[in-house]
Amino acid sequence: MGKQTVTQNFEDNRMEAALGLLAKTIARWTDKGDLSVTAVQGLSLHQRHEPTEPISIMYEPRICMIAQGAKRVLLGDDTYIYDERHFLISSIDLPTVVQIVKASRDKPYLGLVLRLDQREISQLMTDSKLPAPRAQQSSRGMATGEVTLPLLTAFQRLIDLLAEPTDIPILAPIIRREIFYRLLVGDQGERLRQMASAGSQSHQIARAIAWLKGNFALPLRIDALARQVNMSTSTFHHHFRTLTAMSPLQYQKWLRLHEARRLMLAERLNAANVAFQVGYESPSQFSREYARLFGDSPSRDITNLRQMTANETA
Repeated sequence: MGKQTVTQNFEDNRMEAALGLLAKTIARWTDKGDLSVTAVQGLSLHQRHEPTEPISIMYEPRICMIAQGAKRVLLGDDTYIYDERHFLISSIDLPTVVQIVKASRDKPYLGLVLRLDQREISQLMTDSKLPAPRAQQSSRGMATGEVTLPLLTAFQRLIDLLAEPTDIPILAPIIRREIFYRLLVGDQGERLRQMASAGSQSHQIARAIAWLKGNFALPLRIDALARQVNMSTSTFHHHFRTLTAMSPLQYQKWLRLHEARRLMLAERLNAANVAFQVGYESPSQFSREYARLFGDSPSRDITNLRQMTANETA
């Protein structure tokens, strides 16, 4: 056996051991349910014992890691599958369809999410002499990358802080900074640098998305929004679609329909009232587009969701 093969086997064994430890740690913290909020800022832990149905959610800037299992994320016509050896990173707010595809009672899905902080990453870029980023193959605001041992061990130390809450205020920011550094010098580093660089196209599109999220019920004038972020209309439209896999109007529609769904489910408003509240002028158009996105009419969809919730809590 050659020296290179021995070295590779050694590194593989170290990765497997690190993944095994991370899986055990996440399983221990989530044995009674997900920790959607932890004492470590931006960190959440998740466990599932079976594959899930596809659900439509907004992926905010984040890195998602899996210690056991696999997940599929759809962004427009693009498909991203990640597992123990690959992380998923989102550099802007992206409407997605998400599904856990590998999970069982014996080997549950075990994952974590850490929100990306643009200010922290920007400050790290300012304070540090970072090496040149690696070549990036895609201009989307989402990508998968290869998990490295230093990244794994940094996440392990971050989660371990949950058992030492008095250490979190001092040590968590240091470990988060290390994780962001590992990402910045890794195969998706250019994506993060664009996100955190004021004046970059990614940063400009992120500003437009922030406006859309706060004003989705208003009529959308593409030329006005483009001027607001200092881009020509054609350049804005091109880069918006490149990053998000959809047009600004499609993005606005996604926001409107998800807010409508939330209002009907949580506040028990009817479809007609909700349609006007989220910006539709025609309830019939609202119902058609709602069914196209969620697969059923508003009334039937909400009835099914309430029934599912009742079964889960019964």
